[in-house]
Amino acid sequence: MQSIVSISNLSKTYASGHRALKDVTLDIAPGEILALLGPNGAGKTTLISIICGIVKASSGSVRVGGHDIVADYRATRSMIGLVPQELTLGAFDTVWNTLCFSRGLFGKKPNPDYLERVLRDLSLWGKKDSELMTLSGGMKRRVLIGKALSHEPTVLFLDEPTAGVDVELRKDMWALVQRLRESGVTIILTTHYIEEAEAIADRVGVINDGELLLVDDKLALMHKLGKRQLIAELEEAVGVVPDTLAPWGLDLSADGSRLTYTYDPHNPHTGISGLLQAIREAGLVLKDLETTQSSLEEIFVNLVKAR
Repeated sequence: MQSIVSISNLSKTYASGHRALKDVTLDIAPGEILALLGPNGAGKTTLISIICGIVKASSGSVRVGGHDIVADYRATRSMIGLVPQELTLGAFDTVWNTLCFSRGLFGKKPNPDYLERVLRDLSLWGKKDSELMTLSGGMKRRVLIGKALSHEPTVLFLDEPTAGVDVELRKDMWALVQRLRESGVTIILTTHYIEEAEAIADRVGVINDGELLLVDDKLALMHKLGKRQLIAELEEAVGVVPDTLAPWGLDLSADGSRLTYTYDPHNPHTGISGLLQAIREAGLVLKDLETTQSSLEEIFVNLVKAR
C-alpha cells in the first residue's frame, strides 16, 4: 500500500545552530493513527510544521498523497488539516463564521451540511452563533479541530490536542478521532499524555533530541519492550533479601514487606516457579502475589533515558 505521508532523510537546523531534526525517515499509511511521543524540544512540532508548510526543511523531502510539499504545495496543503497547540482564534468571530472562512481559504465551495455535521460531532452545534471570546478553553480547542476539518482534509495533524482540557472532554475527542479514522482520515498525533497514545494509536513513534528512535505497532512495541513484574507481599517484613534469592535480582521495598521480580513474559523459562520454591525454602511466608505489565509510559521513559 502506498504511503499517504512519506518523509525521507528530513533535517532542520535553525540559524542559531540548533539541529531540531536529524535525518528523519518515516512512512505513514492511509487511515492509520500514529502517535508521536517525545519530551519538550524533541522535534515533534518542528516535524509537523515542516509537513504542513509552516517551516522550511534544511534537507530531505516530504510527500503527501504522492505530491512533494514544496513543488506541489497547493495540492498538499489542501489535503492537510492542522490543529496547533496554541489557541489561535479571533475574539469576535462566531463559531460558524470561523469554519466557513477557514473552508473558503482552501477554495472549497460552501457546504453547510458538512460543516453542521462537523460541529455536531464536536458538540458545538449549540454554540455555532456564539462569539469565540465567550467560549471556554475546551470549547475553543474543539473549534480549532473544526477549523482543521472544515476543508475536508485527508490527513489531520493534532499537536497536543488535549493539552489543558478536562478528562471528559479528552475522552470525547478520542472518540471523535476514532470516527474520523473510520471515515478514512489519517491522523498524526503528538501528545504528552501516554494514555492517549495507548488508547487510540495504531503505531507509536518516539522522538528525542531530533532523532526518530523507533516507530512500531503499539502492541508489538509493548510485546517487545514491555516487562512484567511479580510482586510478592510478605507476612513479615525483612531487612535484606536472603542470599539464596540473589539469582533472581529481586528488589526489596523500603519497608521490607514486598519483593519485586522483573521478568520477560515471552521467555518460556520465567523462573517464577523456582523463585516461589526458593522463597519458601528461605523461610519467608507469602501474604499475597500480583503481577503488573509495563505501560507504554514506562517503555517511553526507558527509551528516552537510554539515549
